[in-house]
Amino acid sequence: MTTPRKARRIARTLFRESFTDGRLDEAKVRQAIQQLAAAKPRMLVAILKSYERLVRLEVERNTGRVESAAELDGSLRGRLMAQLQEIYRRPVAVEFHVNPALIGGVRVRIGSDVWDGSVSGRLRELSAAL
Repeated sequence: MTTPRKARRIARTLFRESFTDGRLDEAKVRQAIQQLAAAKPRMLVAILKSYERLVRLEVERNTGRVESAAELDGSLRGRLMAQLQEIYRRPVAVEFHVNPALIGGVRVRIGSDVWDGSVSGRLRELSAAL
């Protein structure tokens, strides 16, 4: 069952009001949820589900995950973060993880964008091409 149009519209309005200086403000998100809970509108669950989806997508859009086969040193991490912020033209929170299964190289994921420069990724591409 799809969310009623009115609930989605209310959720979008709350979402737009949850920003401060172009960034999602956690305090405003909490405040919006508290106001909804206090008001108890007729479509409370539908509004909250739609609002949660919008907030989740925004957080994913601004959060990156960098996996590497070995631990990256500080200067390389800094250069990588600077390059990602230059590409996206906004601050991106980046989490660094070590994944030995990559064999070598780096895999970067920000939102739905994935850059796979790992050896295991290239081997997968080669085997698919054969």
